[in-house]
Amino acid sequence: MKILVIDDHALVREGLHQVLKGLDEDAVVLQAGTCARGFELSAEHADLDLVLLDYHLPDMTGLAALDIFGKRHPELPIVMLSGSANTQIMRQVLQNGASGFVTKSTLSDELLHAVRLVLNGDVYSPRELDAPPAAGLQEDLNNKPPLTQRQELVLRELLDGRSNKEIGTSLNVSDETVKTHVAAILRYFDVQNRTQAVVAAARSGYRPATSS
Repeated sequence: MKILVIDDHALVREGLHQVLKGLDEDAVVLQAGTCARGFELSAEHADLDLVLLDYHLPDMTGLAALDIFGKRHPELPIVMLSGSANTQIMRQVLQNGASGFVTKSTLSDELLHAVRLVLNGDVYSPRELDAPPAAGLQEDLNNKPPLTQRQELVLRELLDGRSNKEIGTSLNVSDETVKTHVAAILRYFDVQNRTQAVVAAARSGYRPATSS
C-alpha cells in the first residue's frame, strides 16, 4: 500500500504518517509540502493507492489541485483534508471528484475508517453534510460558487490580520489587485468592511493560514 500526503505543515504530515500506519505497518507514506511536489511524486510513483490532499496549500487550493490530479491520474482516489468544516467547500470538493473530505479535527479511528472506505472504492461523506442546512449566512454561502484561489489566499491573509500592503507583499501583487480581491470578498459575504468579512468568514468555517 502506498499513500501520498500533501500538506504544508510537517507536523501534520508526520502525524498522518503515524495514523496511516494503523492501516498496514508496511504501508509506504510519501510526503509533500506543496502541490507541485505532490504532482512530481505522483508522476514518479505510478502505484499510488491514495492521496490525502490539504485544501489550503501555499501554491494553490486543494480544489485546483484536485482538478489537475483528475486530469493526470483519473483513477487515483483523493481524500481532501481541511482545518475548517465549511460545508460549502465539502460539497464543492465532492462534486468535483474527491472520494472523501476529512477535517483535521477528525479522530484517528474515523480517519482510518474514511481511508479504508475510499480504498474499497466507496466515497466518504463527512457527517456535517448529513445535518439540516444552516439558516442565514451559511445557507446563502452554500448556494454560491466558492471563492477563487486568489480570493481564498487574500481571505486567509485577512483572517491573519494583515493590511492590504502586507497582503500585497506576501502574495507579490499590487495594492490595487489586493483592493479588488478584498472588494470581491466583501460582496461574497455581503458585508461592508474587512472586520465584518473576517467575522462572517470565521462563522462559515474559514480559518487563518496558521490554522490550516
